[in-house]
Amino acid sequence: MEERLVKVGITHGDINGIGYEVILKTFGDARMAELCVPVIYGSSKVAAYHRKVLELPMVNMNIISQAEEAGANRVNLINCVEDEIKVELSQSTEVAGAAAFKSLEAATADLRRGAIDVLVTAPINKHNIQSDQFHFPGHTEYLEACCGEENKALMILLNGRLRVALVTGHVPVAQIASQLSIPGILSKLSIFNHSLKQDFGIVKPRIAVLALNPHAGDAGLIGTEEQTIIIPAIKEAEKKGIAAFGPFPADGFFGSQMLDRFDGVLAMYHDQGLAPFKALAMDEGVNYTAGLPIIRTSPDHGTAYDIAGKNLASEASFRQAVYTAIDIYNNRMRYKEATAHPLRRQYFEKGGDNEKLDLTKEEAAEL
Repeated sequence: MEERLVKVGITHGDINGIGYEVILKTFGDARMAELCVPVIYGSSKVAAYHRKVLELPMVNMNIISQAEEAGANRVNLINCVEDEIKVELSQSTEVAGAAAFKSLEAATADLRRGAIDVLVTAPINKHNIQSDQFHFPGHTEYLEACCGEENKALMILLNGRLRVALVTGHVPVAQIASQLSIPGILSKLSIFNHSLKQDFGIVKPRIAVLALNPHAGDAGLIGTEEQTIIIPAIKEAEKKGIAAFGPFPADGFFGSQMLDRFDGVLAMYHDQGLAPFKALAMDEGVNYTAGLPIIRTSPDHGTAYDIAGKNLASEASFRQAVYTAIDIYNNRMRYKEATAHPLRRQYFEKGGDNEKLDLTKEEAAEL
C-alpha cells in the first residue's frame, strides 16, 4: 500500500492555556510539515499573540478558508473564531470556552465529511466550554455523540511501551462500582482487542485486566466485584477469543515485570489507570479515542494555566499525539486492505451435504 501525507486537523483548545504554545513549538520544526499536512482550526491573530508573548521563532501560516485548500510542506490555518477575541492568559473565561468549542465544532465537521483524515485536539477547560451545544464531560463523549455512528468510544492512554484503557471514564468515584457490569467490561475488552489489532497492528493482543478493590478483593473480604463482575467478564471474553488475564491487584501491577507481558491494560476507573500511566509517561503520553470510525488523539495533559504564557510547556506530548494519529491512520489503511477480501472458507464435511459447501462432491472426493 502506498502511503500518502495524512491531513491532520488540529484544534487550538483553550486560548488562555498552553494549547497554542505546544502547537507553535511542534510546528516550529519544519520537518513536521514534511510528515503530514497540518490544518489548525483557530485564529491567526491569537496564534500571533501567543508567539509574540512566548518570544518564539516565526511559524509561517498559510491562511485558508477550507481544508481542501491545505497545501503540503506548510502549516495551514482556518480562522474560525472572531478576529477581536480577547486572550487572558492563565484565566478560565467564557470567551475562551466558546472559542474552544468553535474550533472543535469546525474540525469535527470536516473530519466527518472526510476533508481531514485525523484530529488532534489541544487541551480544553471542561468547565468553561459547557454550553447548550457542548454538554459533555470531555472530548471523548462529544466525539462519540457526533461521530460514533452508534459505536462506543474507549479512552486509551499510550506511549511507546504502555497502553492503558478505561472501563469507566469521567465519572465520580462514588459511582464507579455501580457502573461496572459484565456486559460493560466485555464491551470494553472487545473494543480494546479490536483496536490493538486494527490501530496498532498487534495480531494476537494480550490484555491485563485490573481489579477494582485492593488485593483484588482478597477472595471477597474487601469487595465482591471481582467474583461477581470482573472474573465472569474475563471468562466471557475468553469464549470470544479475546486473550484477557486477571484481575490483577492494581497497586503492584505497574511497578512489576508483569507490565511487559501484555499489549494493553484495562483499568476499572480513571485515576486507577491514569495516575500510574502519567507517572511513567507524562512527557510523551498520548490520549487516544478508540472504538470510533474517526481517529482522534491529544496530549495527555491539560490547559496548564499555571505556566501559560511563560514558555515553560513541553511540546513532546502534543508532537507524539500527531505522530500517533498518523501511525494509527496508516495502520487502519493496512488493516482495511488486508481484511477487505478474505478467502472463502473451503472445507469438506464427511457424510454431510457437500452440495451446500464451497467444494463440489468431485472436488471433495479428491481430498
